Amino acid sequence: MTGRRTTDGPPRPALPRTRYWFDSVIARGTRVLIGWLTLICLAVVVPASMALVWADRRVPRTWSEQLVAVWVSVGQTLKIGGAVGSPLYVLISVVLALVALLFVSTLVGLITNGLNDRVLDLRRGRSTVLEERHTVLLGWSEQVFPMVSELVAANANRRRAVIAVLGPKDKAEMEDEITLAVGRTGRTRLICRSGVTTDPALVALVRPETARAVLVLTHGGEEGDAHVVKTLLALEAAVRRRGRPEVVAAVRDGRHHRAAQLAAGPGGRVLNIEDVTARLIARTSRQPGLSLVHQELLDFAGAEFYTVREPALTGQPFGRLLLAYATSSVAGIVPAGGGVELNPAQDRVLGAEDRILLVTGDDDTAVLADGPLPVDSEAITEPGASVPPPERFLVLGWNRRAPVIIDQLEPCVPEGSELVVMAAGEEALRDAGRCARSRAGRLRMTVCEGDIADPRDLDALDVPSFDRAVLLGYDDTGGADRAAPGALTGDDRSLGTLLHLRALEEAGGRKPAVVTEMTDDRNRLLAPAREGGDFVVGGRLISLLMTQIAENRHLADVFDALFSAGGDSLHLKPATHYVLPEREVTFATVVESGRRQGHCVLGYRLHGEARRGPAYGVRVNPDKRDRVRFGPWDSVIVLAREPMAPAAAGDPSPSKVRSEPRSGPLPGALSDRLPGSRAGDGSKTAGGP
Repeated sequence: MTGRRTTDGPPRPALPRTRYWFDSVIARGTRVLIGWLTLICLAVVVPASMALVWADRRVPRTWSEQLVAVWVSVGQTLKIGGAVGSPLYVLISVVLALVALLFVSTLVGLITNGLNDRVLDLRRGRSTVLEERHTVLLGWSEQVFPMVSELVAANANRRRAVIAVLGPKDKAEMEDEITLAVGRTGRTRLICRSGVTTDPALVALVRPETARAVLVLTHGGEEGDAHVVKTLLALEAAVRRRGRPEVVAAVRDGRHHRAAQLAAGPGGRVLNIEDVTARLIARTSRQPGLSLVHQELLDFAGAEFYTVREPALTGQPFGRLLLAYATSSVAGIVPAGGGVELNPAQDRVLGAEDRILLVTGDDDTAVLADGPLPVDSEAITEPGASVPPPERFLVLGWNRRAPVIIDQLEPCVPEGSELVVMAAGEEALRDAGRCARSRAGRLRMTVCEGDIADPRDLDALDVPSFDRAVLLGYDDTGGADRAAPGALTGDDRSLGTLLHLRALEEAGGRKPAVVTEMTDDRNRLLAPAREGGDFVVGGRLISLLMTQIAENRHLADVFDALFSAGGDSLHLKPATHYVLPEREVTFATVVESGRRQGHCVLGYRLHGEARRGPAYGVRVNPDKRDRVRFGPWDSVIVLAREPMAPAAAGDPSPSKVRSEPRSGPLPGALSDRLPGSRAGDGSKTAGGP
């Protein structure tokens, strides 16, 4: 259909013109809109009422009666009564009907708008959470998914568990992402609220003062730690004088740890991601499979740390406690005054107020054994004295954690060991060279320039000639050479390097133990490494630690001691150091052998099952009555003091300064491949001083 033809051009369609007229009327305001609606309503209702009256078989005979009938129909349709009588009576009835209609319409509009606003507020997540003894997560990052997953597993035996999340995203969007990543939450109810975590008024929405624990999530980027500190300050302002929940947080840069700890208050716990990650990488590089042991102990699937009070064992020495439980493994004592004693002396007596630190399946599985556990004393053996041969370590990449890793490696490697670092970028090479020049121990360190994602540089290193390799990720704020367009960064670079390493291993016929650092746990599933390979994901590791501490405040001291330098920590030791090989023994026999050596035995790893997931041969806290047969390559999981490498003949005291600059070409003729990579060249290669 077309409209009128004008002199300005061809005819314009009527529908757009009508729509334009309607928009113009609405834009002129409420009064004009009411007037037009009234006219349109009368134009439709009056003719329709006249048609109804005349179509009735009992149509009035006179015009006056017909007009009255039309008026009554119009009044009933428009809800103004349609009363008949004197003109004054009709006028007053119409006025009252209009007033009632206006009142009802206004009331309906107010109720509708109020409900819409309330629904909108609820969808935005701005209502206050009326819960108690719930767990609060402040912030939004990749940490939220493993935390929620672990908390759901921990709350499996609780009737009413609640997790409240306050994040800067839309409430529905957060709920959808968590549901997609975690799945069903079982008995645990998930509540999301939307808002910035640095505003005390918004933090108060999740009622942190009544929570069991508050976990402050880390954030990436240069301002991530500052955001954590501000969130802790906002939390303190929100709960001031109304309670003090257990607070657990973490920072990425150790330089901000003290500020965050002050903001968290005396009852708060702030973890140092860099320090914990670096120590675990260093230990795993010397003992392949150790990362799997830590993961098994830190998540809520399987066995984990618990503290129990056992009056029946009061007054017993610690050595007697190791075989007091059949389905739980004793790891230490938590004194009544605080702190923790991992693997204390065998004659340490358990006090009446002390708690026992156990590795067990759940908080209700710590049950004393019915009687003495079977021990085969004839199968117990002891490690022979031997001096391990020198080892060659390869570090690919560089970041802030690298110096801590090397500091952890140096006192424990055999005399004559060497470490080669390949890094790219001026800042990374400068820091690595400074670290090499400051070495004063048994580990000789060499730094060379190269791209760890370039197969030509890796091939020049002769990777199969190394015994152990550590693949580090570059920090977000610098270090890597990103000038080249299309250069890989972060986990993408690590994944590409792992592909090249796998090809070199297959070609060389020798597979060094590789430990890979990653930032995103999802990329670990994409890694082309051997099954059961060691991956250290700092964010996930800290998430597991934080959830464990949130569920049991005593574990904060446990993990502080477990990851501290110079104390007792987890180790994988040859099974032949404890029992005879190829002889079937009870696990209690292994525990007794460890007791005689001053070790707490917590489990074992079978080399033959190292390729089979999800455990990859790791068995933590087996039943002490179970029988097992160890081969020459199997390992035992023990809690013991960090071993120091035995000194070779003529080795000076570790306290004395020792420097042995590397001489000759770099391994694998790398000096022929990389320009300027000569020993002693401070800009390209750094050896000893």
